[in-house]
Amino acid sequence: MTIVPLIFTSGLASGINAYAVVLLLGLLGRFAGAESVPAALERTDVLLAAAALFLLEAVADKIPYVDSVWDVAHTVIRPVAGATVGALLASADPGSLGEVAAGAMGGTTALVSHLVKASLRMAVNTSPEPASNIVVSLAEDLSVAGLVTLAIFHPWLAASIAAVLLVAGVLLVWFAINRIRAFRARRRERRAARAARTAGSGGADGSAAGQPVAGGGIRRS
Repeated sequence: MTIVPLIFTSGLASGINAYAVVLLLGLLGRFAGAESVPAALERTDVLLAAAALFLLEAVADKIPYVDSVWDVAHTVIRPVAGATVGALLASADPGSLGEVAAGAMGGTTALVSHLVKASLRMAVNTSPEPASNIVVSLAEDLSVAGLVTLAIFHPWLAASIAAVLLVAGVLLVWFAINRIRAFRARRRERRAARAARTAGSGGADGSAAGQPVAGGGIRRS
């Protein structure tokens, strides 16, 4: 059942950079003798297409806000890629896991990791300088390369690391959402307090301007 951790890890990596996963698996299968990689990923046309798309994503993913638009466009592409890779991996190892189950595992893992990546990158985009986007993008690329390579030779270790990263990412998103909600709640409270003070001072001025004075007249401000 060594194909299961490979499917899980490739699914998580596909949610971050699907083109890098296809390219790395194909190269490892074709030139490093990785038997678990299906022949379909080793084809020259697949490798060339994956390389071209990987280079395009490598540029787009490092530009603030362009990376978020790119992520939105890949909300469907990455899970589909994770499911396809998972099904292909299962087909190359008959009897280990059904292709439908493998596709479901790879697609679901890719979807979760994609949502985590997209959410965190939106948070990074609030930074006024572009350096943070470049650093985070490079860290993601290196993580994908390391996980996929490790998954080929040490699948269970790679899957364990991938699971820890996935849980940590989900917790970071949960923490960020709570911080944003708390910030918005405090801002609403401050606005309400300012509005109340403004209304109170306006009412006090109005009552002072219309107070009656001796002789039946009205004091004017």
